Amino acid sequence: MIICRSEAELERMRPANQLVADVLAAVEAAVAEGVSTWDLDVMAERLIRDGGGEPAFKGYRGFPATLCTSVNEEVVHGIPSKGRVLKSGDVISIDMGVRLGGYYGDAAVTVPVGRVPERTLELLRVTRESLERAIAEVKVGARLSNIGHAVQQWVERHGFSVVREFVGHGIGERLHEEPQIPNYGPPGRGPKLAAGMVLASEPMVAMGRAETKILADGWTAVT
Repeated sequence: MIICRSEAELERMRPANQLVADVLAAVEAAVAEGVSTWDLDVMAERLIRDGGGEPAFKGYRGFPATLCTSVNEEVVHGIPSKGRVLKSGDVISIDMGVRLGGYYGDAAVTVPVGRVPERTLELLRVTRESLERAIAEVKVGARLSNIGHAVQQWVERHGFSVVREFVGHGIGERLHEEPQIPNYGPPGRGPKLAAGMVLASEPMVAMGRAETKILADGWTAVT
């Protein structure tokens, strides 16, 4: 069931999502050559708890960390490690969630480290633009599949691939709620969007083939 939140509920959700935005901005600013993904994770957990929240990912289905830190070919759910030290040319996806006041917030950002190839910068730009196009499709009365269609059209127009195994989702009193939001597909399908829905659109884009596999840690998905 897709939940439509009241105005009062939406207001109660704002602090969790603001904390996500604030912590993500601080962690993004800390990304640099020589910094480990473990360092970023420790920083994020401290800032979340200082802000009165709880890490949403840590312990979720056994996940061991506050952040998902996915570097280069890692698409999502990378586990922070003292041994994973960032170097120039890397790109790192930092995904995090917060629980605060009974509600969840969830967001991610992908950051280049030092000097990266021009095609990599284009990948980051196109992915960001695909998210903006997805958000533009979120209108009362529009069909849910318009969101993923907008992502796919923009990504493939620029020669990149949409990862299909992972999707966006609703969010609220649980981290993952209905509906699932694929980043591909034809427009004009699925439920109509209604006032009060809270959606996490999560475009995941690859340079080459979009197929993924899970590493031996049971979490990290790579192309």
